Amino acid sequence: MKKKTTIVMITLAIILVGVILLALSWGTYQMNPFEILQTFLGNGNKIQETTIFQLRLPRIGVALLVGFALSTAGCILQSITKNELAEPGIIGINAGAALAVVIVIATSTSAYYSTLGAFATYVMPIAGIAGALLAAIVIYSLSYQKGISPTRLILIGIGMNAGLNAIITLFQLTLSKGDYNQALTWISGSLWGSSWQFFWIIFPIVVIFIGWTILESRHLDVLDLGDELATGLGIKVERTRRKFLIFAVVLAAASTAVAGNIAFLGLLGPHLGRQLVGPVHQRLIPVAGLISATVIILADTLSRNIFSPIEIPVGITISIVGVPYFIYLMLKMKE
Repeated sequence: MKKKTTIVMITLAIILVGVILLALSWGTYQMNPFEILQTFLGNGNKIQETTIFQLRLPRIGVALLVGFALSTAGCILQSITKNELAEPGIIGINAGAALAVVIVIATSTSAYYSTLGAFATYVMPIAGIAGALLAAIVIYSLSYQKGISPTRLILIGIGMNAGLNAIITLFQLTLSKGDYNQALTWISGSLWGSSWQFFWIIFPIVVIFIGWTILESRHLDVLDLGDELATGLGIKVERTRRKFLIFAVVLAAASTAVAGNIAFLGLLGPHLGRQLVGPVHQRLIPVAGLISATVIILADTLSRNIFSPIEIPVGITISIVGVPYFIYLMLKMKE
């Protein structure tokens, strides 16, 4: 199994590198692989250096972090709820973070995304985590009746997601035109305007919590066996479930703070990864991360180029793939 996992990870890494090269080369200013290499070696002209280091590379870096974060959050939620359809964008966690970020945007003095104040930029991840945590606490509290019922948690989460999105829509009606455009970016899910500042803000959060999850991934494997068996093996089920729920919330919130409410990314990676390497989380989390990172970078590349100069939010592009896959999974579960 280790050999198979290694082959899968190498293959996915090669595909990811290929997609990154595509993202670096394709755009309004076209660049071939040789020009990209020369630019990385310091031999590019000013236009090439600006295109690579200031525009495309930070956007790719943010997409990588978002892909790994949301896929890991999806792996966690699917285990603690024992439901294959669980992911941050469906059960209301992303919506809670998005609402908090929209409020930050509305209370800032900037009229457009490109001039969003530095203070607001640093506050967004904190606000996103706070909003996601609050949503998660409400969902968990409403789901708790002498323990957590995974089905009840999913249904309440779906209802919370719908309610929070309705509040966001109502909130938009009070925004100015500039604030509305910024808010729409997060609601739809977009990497437009990503910068190194955004990358370094969420980098430590994503690395720490993904690493922490992998280190304790055996507890997730035990939770997959069922509450009774997990208790028999010495796992404090509710405490462990709450801990991993916090991990998922923080990862989803950090992603939403810089890329908006992107649904289905936390669903696609874990499912495809489970088919490739099985349910053991120490293998599943890295593989799912590679898949989700590849998906978001490819989707973003298509989103900004197909209808150029108009840019489609990456969340919409991913949903075009995610919705049919979600329906397929529901039909498969029914069978």
